[in-house]
Amino acid sequence: MTNCVHDHARWGTGDQVGAAGHLLDATTTLAALSKVREGRILDLSHVIEMGAPYMAPNQTPYIISSSATARNSMKIRARMGATNSVGANLERIEMTTHVGTHIDSLGHFSIGEHLYGGHSIDESVGDWGLIDLGVENIPPIITRGICLDVSGLDDGAHLEAGRPVGVDDLKRACDAAGVAPARGDAVFINTGWGRFFMTDNSRYLAGEPGLDLEAARWLTSCDVVTIGADNMAVEVLPGTCHPEIMMPVHQHCLAEAGVHLVENLVLDEICRQGIHEFCLVMLPVKLKGATGCPVRPVAMV
Repeated sequence: MTNCVHDHARWGTGDQVGAAGHLLDATTTLAALSKVREGRILDLSHVIEMGAPYMAPNQTPYIISSSATARNSMKIRARMGATNSVGANLERIEMTTHVGTHIDSLGHFSIGEHLYGGHSIDESVGDWGLIDLGVENIPPIITRGICLDVSGLDDGAHLEAGRPVGVDDLKRACDAAGVAPARGDAVFINTGWGRFFMTDNSRYLAGEPGLDLEAARWLTSCDVVTIGADNMAVEVLPGTCHPEIMMPVHQHCLAEAGVHLVENLVLDEICRQGIHEFCLVMLPVKLKGATGCPVRPVAMV
C-alpha cells in the first residue's frame, strides 16, 4: 500500500468530499461542456433488473415487488367514495447499492480501522449506515471523461479473468486514443468483460480483468476524480497477490486517494464508435449514509 491512510491528509483531516469535491470547479465544467459538438448522448449504464449479478453474501439481489396496483387502489378509493376510477401503481425495491452500474462512496472501504480523510470505522460507521463519507457527499460530476480501450491487448475480443491491466497497458491505450489523464478527469477502462453482464453472470462474477495497484496509483497521481470499468470491481480479480492481499485498488482509491470507483459500466458502444474523449455527466443520488448508489453516467459528444 501507499502511506498509511491516517497519514494521508492532502485536503485535511475530516475531509469528506475527496478528489471530486476539490478538483472539479467551473473551469473543469466549462472545459467538459466544450467537448460537446454533435449533441449526441450515449448511456453508459446497465438496466438494473432482477437477475442482475451481485457478489454474495455481502451484496444482495435487486428485488422489486408491487406495494400497490392500479386495480386494487381503484377499489380502495371507490370504497372511500371516489368516483373517478383513480388507480395508482407503487412498488417496493430491495437491493444493495452495489448492484448494476453504481458509484462507490469514500466510506465503502477501509484500511484496518482507517477510512478516508482521517475518519475511523468506530466513529464513522453506524447501525443505520455511514455517519461520515456517505454518497450524499459526492458532488455532481460534470467533467471530461476519457475511455481507454484495453480489451484487445491480448489479441482477443476481451481480456481474461485474472489479467491485470498495468501502467504500461494504460499508457499504450492512451497513445492509441490520443488522450492522457489530467486533473479533474473521469477515466473509464473497457476490458471487454462487460459482454458477460446478464449473458453469463456466473462467468462475470467468477473473476475479471482489471487494474492492478500500480495502474490505480498512476491514475490517482494524475489527479483524476473517478475511475470506472466495465466489470464488477474495477480492479483485477483475483488480485495479483491473492489471497494475501485483497482489494488493494479499492483501499488505495477510496481510503487513501479519495477517488471514487464506478463499476458495471457499459462501454462497448462508445468504444465501437471510437469515442475516447467526451463530456461526462454523472449525478449520484444523495442517499444519506449509503456506501454506494446506482448511477446513470452519460457521455455527451
